[in-house]
Amino acid sequence: MPLGGILRFVDKNGRCNVQHGNLGSETSRYLSDLFTTLVDLKWRWNLFIFILTYTVAWLFMASMWWVIAYTRGDLNKAHVGNYTPCVANVYNFPSAFLFFIETEATIGYGYRYITDKCPEGIILFLFQSILGSIVDAFLIGCMFIKMSQPKKRAETLMFSEHAVISMRDGKLTLMFRVGNLRNSHMVSAQIRCKLLKSRQTPEGEFLPLDQLELDVGFSTGADQLFLVSPLTICHVIDAKSPFYDLSQRSMQSEQFEIVVILEGIVETTGMTCQARTSYTEDEVLWGHRFFPVISLEEGFFKVDYSQFHATFEVPTPPYSVKEQEEMLLMSSPLIAPAITNSKERHNSVECLDGLDDMTTKLPSKLQKITGREDFPKKLLRMSSTTSEKAYSLGDLPMKLQRISSVPGNSEEKLVSKTTKMLSDPMSQSVADLPPKLQKMAGGAARMEGNLPAKLRKMNSDRFT
Repeated sequence: MPLGGILRFVDKNGRCNVQHGNLGSETSRYLSDLFTTLVDLKWRWNLFIFILTYTVAWLFMASMWWVIAYTRGDLNKAHVGNYTPCVANVYNFPSAFLFFIETEATIGYGYRYITDKCPEGIILFLFQSILGSIVDAFLIGCMFIKMSQPKKRAETLMFSEHAVISMRDGKLTLMFRVGNLRNSHMVSAQIRCKLLKSRQTPEGEFLPLDQLELDVGFSTGADQLFLVSPLTICHVIDAKSPFYDLSQRSMQSEQFEIVVILEGIVETTGMTCQARTSYTEDEVLWGHRFFPVISLEEGFFKVDYSQFHATFEVPTPPYSVKEQEEMLLMSSPLIAPAITNSKERHNSVECLDGLDDMTTKLPSKLQKITGREDFPKKLLRMSSTTSEKAYSLGDLPMKLQRISSVPGNSEEKLVSKTTKMLSDPMSQSVADLPPKLQKMAGGAARMEGNLPAKLRKMNSDRFT
């Protein structure tokens, strides 16, 4: 049930299900904007106020003419031949009422007319003209605005009965459909979406109708619609979406409402029109897609509105985008998550296997050096004793240096063989060198006496 199982915030026809109560003294604000108040009233109240206002105004002005005739004595002297009344042929209240109607409606039958012997009647006539113009402007203007409101234009703007969630362009997407039944266009049509969902803040405050924005293409301009044919509006569910952790299973227990607002300018009248609808969690179909409604005929495109609300099932993962990203991280070989001791040892063995593959591409002398059997075994022992750290390939050379520096290890022989291999190209005779290099070699021999004993021994072994 939407929003706590009571009522939806916005009905399918766009009516907002909200009532304002306990206004108290704030009701006087409605009278300060009387024109808007009258326009917002229902038609039956508008017609009642329209008729009542004209009736009261006519009776009031007719009474004023009758009072003038009564105070002047025109009612008793109307049939005297040489007497000039204020208003000719006004004998009673009905005749005064008819005179007012003839004057207000500018009918002018010519039988009843005001004379120049009545200054108070001239003043009342001016007041009647001004008051009648104000009443006409107010009431007729109110009725005109009421009739020209584009609310009925929204009746020809359609929304799909359901929203759907499925994959589009490789992304999980919330979609719904809008359409325009008239041939006249909606100029500058724009669509917006709001998510109404109750939540509780970390401070403990409960928000019963928290409004969140659903991006339907604001950054890309996709929210600006060319509404000639039915369009499918898309909201991509990503890390910024309120539906980031929504899955097919969690949607069964969720309570939310999606409010859709479509705005545009009516092409024929130039007035702004707004159409609204909403989708609750029960009206969102997971793993569905809309049927196509546009087909190409001979020389035109045909829209089949019988399929406007129809959907069909498509394969869609039942997981949320957050769960899909977590599964992708777990299965990706390029990202190393937190690993256990057994996984560390397995990764070390894999690194050694990679090194064995690399040795087949080395020169023959280096293959002999790296082909020792005890070389990978010692690396494996090293990786198993340091289970609290995950080693990368960039750490292996440093570990090799540490192993070779430990006294008593057989790797000392490996270092000596490597040094000997590297010194083979340097073992040529000094006599083959140019004179300047021979002098440098002689200087190097004189510097040998200043070296430590181990280095002198290494030099003697290298040049013999």
